[in-house]
Amino acid sequence: MAHVLVTGMSGVGKSTALGGLADRDVEVVETDDGDWCVVAPVPGAPRGTVDRVWREDRMTALLDDRAGRPLVVAGTVPNQGRFHDRFDAVVLLSAPLDVMLDRVARRVTNPFGRTEAERARIVADTRVVVPLLRAACTHEIDTSVTPPDAVVDRLVQLALRPGALSPFRR
Repeated sequence: MAHVLVTGMSGVGKSTALGGLADRDVEVVETDDGDWCVVAPVPGAPRGTVDRVWREDRMTALLDDRAGRPLVVAGTVPNQGRFHDRFDAVVLLSAPLDVMLDRVARRVTNPFGRTEAERARIVADTRVVVPLLRAACTHEIDTSVTPPDAVVDRLVQLALRPGALSPFRR
């Protein structure tokens, strides 16, 4: 059984995928919910740069506690790379920028992305963050061409397959 990280920008379908996984009885953790994150200085960023980052103590405890059981964690935070070696697969969900902006404008489950400032952040982060996520992922799924059920199917395969291919986890 594997630990899988699902990452990507707002509007790519992370929450939709997690809902589908939960419907199939796969344990999921959405790190945007609850107290998984704190606002803290971003390591390696210019002084004074803060963002939401994972609480490393909580993430470590979560991954330690799930040995041998499948788990899918979703989130996109600056310190997630510190945990890549704890995941069997790091899956980037992606979509073209216009698709992401349309999705965040229409969704009802999350208000992020409705203001001009938030939309501008999505645009800026897409230019800067997506290349970093792409360079670090083991798998990428374009959710603009892959139906939600097929995305969930692929994530289930990764979560349930012992020894999922990963350059990180040893």
